[in-house]
Amino acid sequence: MGNSCVTVKSNDPEFYRDGQPTFKWRIDGFSSLLAKDQGWTCSSVFEIRGHSWYLQLNPRDTKSDDTDEYVSLRLELSQTSVRSDTVVETYFKFLIYDQSYGKHHQQNVNHKFQPTSTSSGTSCLIPLTKLKEQSSGFLVNNCCVFGVEFGAVVTVKANGASETLFVQKVNSICSDPKVYTWNIDDFFALKSPNNSPEFELCGHKWFITIYPSGADKDENYLSLFLGMKTPDTQNAKLVELSIMIKDQETGKHRKAKGRRQFSKKSPSWGWHKFILLEDFKDSSNGYLVKTKCCIEAQVAIIGSSQME
Repeated sequence: MGNSCVTVKSNDPEFYRDGQPTFKWRIDGFSSLLAKDQGWTCSSVFEIRGHSWYLQLNPRDTKSDDTDEYVSLRLELSQTSVRSDTVVETYFKFLIYDQSYGKHHQQNVNHKFQPTSTSSGTSCLIPLTKLKEQSSGFLVNNCCVFGVEFGAVVTVKANGASETLFVQKVNSICSDPKVYTWNIDDFFALKSPNNSPEFELCGHKWFITIYPSGADKDENYLSLFLGMKTPDTQNAKLVELSIMIKDQETGKHRKAKGRRQFSKKSPSWGWHKFILLEDFKDSSNGYLVKTKCCIEAQVAIIGSSQME
């Protein structure tokens, strides 16, 4: 799938020091990712220094008052590692690997991951035009390699992981979106959480999970998640998904979408604060008509990844 990727490691100890765990994210088919709508794409969840993390990549990020496009990275602390009484103080480096000359691009970050702020990002890490320059070595045979190197973390556990993400060509058969509609006759009879009937899309079985009074402590919101019934134990699937609550009166539907990876470690993705319950129950919005509502999930598998 995609072209082969050439990686030449640098001998610079700044990038390859003993005891510095690093997650490498190799993306094969980078041009296919660029051809998609602007937005963030997630890596699989990986474990380093006793915590679960994932990277987010936006290959077409923008600045205010600037027409140029930039490649941005964000490090996220997975919800499974978020604790109400813990602050994870972290020093790390974002890396874009030069596969030809070893002149890697890096950005140092100090960040405190707190329950109310579980992400740390850098906007506009590198101009897209610079990444695509043939003389740079960042993009080789339609493949580029991103990474994050961990320094100090509150819970120290020497560990490392890497992943290769294969993005399918635009308009390939597997990337065509498929739709499932879940009609709920009596919303007020639902328990929290409540799963839809299982349905099959794109060769996999799925289910929608609804929290009528919010997941966790988000009791003022309706929460919605998409779950994969039997995720692959070895590989993750990159899924372009959207979940919609239909406006049954005017057609002004409430919709959220994203690109997420589904795997054994992260079989479900969704939105804790999908919509305020007050707005959902407001009859003038058309989301809840008497006791009925309609939820639609759209799924397209646009790639896969392999942990190494």
